[in-house]
Amino acid sequence: MTVNNWPIGVFDSGVGGLTVLKALRRRLPKEDFVYLGDTARLPYGTKSPQTVNRYALQASSKLVEQKIKALVVACNTASSFALDILAKAYDSIPVYGVVEPGADAACRIADETGILILATESTVLGGAYQKSILGKIPELPVYARACPLWVTLAEQGLYDENLASLLIEHYFEGFGGDGPKTVLLGCTHFPILLPLIDKVMAGRFAVVDSAKTTAESVANQLEAEDLLNIEGGHVSFMATDGIERFGRIGKRFLGEEVGNVLKVDL
Repeated sequence: MTVNNWPIGVFDSGVGGLTVLKALRRRLPKEDFVYLGDTARLPYGTKSPQTVNRYALQASSKLVEQKIKALVVACNTASSFALDILAKAYDSIPVYGVVEPGADAACRIADETGILILATESTVLGGAYQKSILGKIPELPVYARACPLWVTLAEQGLYDENLASLLIEHYFEGFGGDGPKTVLLGCTHFPILLPLIDKVMAGRFAVVDSAKTTAESVANQLEAEDLLNIEGGHVSFMATDGIERFGRIGKRFLGEEVGNVLKVDL
């Protein structure tokens, strides 16, 4: 088996990263993937940077054991804090995060009204998206709002209910009129809410889905490095706890049955 036939490793603290996996599979249908959800220790967002770095190294090490050709960090918190450490630890394979692709895409379409980042509290406070955007366009207005209840909506499958509509309106409150016209979804849970966001906000915003932008970036870079597979399409799943719940909730994020989930220790 050549390196091109090796799988791509993807990890997150839980099920949110499955939106990234879904986008990757659509963009790269002939690639094999190994997904790891560190469900025993979620959420990473409440942990210190030192703890996140340790967890990320342990999770990625389990994937590297599977002989992967690339590593995708499908977690905003780990992408914010641990990406450089992972790249140094595994310098023989490319390591991709979700922050830079999302920030790049938002900057490409933003106008002078700026960008609104919607994310979890830890991602907003960490400032990785803000730093990346302002590094590209220093004069651009950048706003950020934590939307913690959106994670609950996504995981509980409440995104077709009136409650979800009210909470979407709530987190957009104050950003109408002359406010930012570009929205960056800075949490891997949020793409599952995108159809409802579009409906509730009536197309008033150009929304950037960081899962799709990450998939596009990974595909382009693998092609540039001549690492694409020409046959495959298999996916395997691992989780560190609650494999039944992972499979049940994961179906909402992946858009199909998750299948067998292997319980692993890190």
